[in-house]
Amino acid sequence: MSLLPIPADDPRALALLTEYFEMRGEVFPKGQTYRPVFPDASAFSPPAGVFLIAVDDEGNEVGCGGIRRIADGPDGVRYEVKHLYLAPETRRRGWGRVLLEGLEAQAREWGAVDLVLDTHHTLEAAGRLYARTGFIAIEPYNDNPNATRWYGKSLRA
Repeated sequence: MSLLPIPADDPRALALLTEYFEMRGEVFPKGQTYRPVFPDASAFSPPAGVFLIAVDDEGNEVGCGGIRRIADGPDGVRYEVKHLYLAPETRRRGWGRVLLEGLEAQAREWGAVDLVLDTHHTLEAAGRLYARTGFIAIEPYNDNPNATRWYGKSLRA
């Protein structure tokens, strides 16, 4: 599996995001409405951010994720992880970790001291991935109506 940076409005990115949003909508709790928001490509263009797609060894686009710079936190430069997704048939191979570590490496290269993200409690596998990669629960830093949990990770050595 390899990671390829592409514009967030590239048709390949949009196809993966559409899959992700459809999956989220299907499993969102009954009585609640999932509100998908396609990313603004400029927020995921260097150095403001980056959008990566995961490509398997056969050349299939099987996942995506991005980081974007948000307002500095108390310790300095902060980036947010967004739209981390892998196609269901590719899960449990460690590719989520590879994708997340690729995004983290880019944030470090751009001087980030913190990496944050929001998620929903129903994404249990994602929550386990975040915990295994050093993220800890933090206070909400935004008002995302799709989020019920917020995580952060210090990137200071």
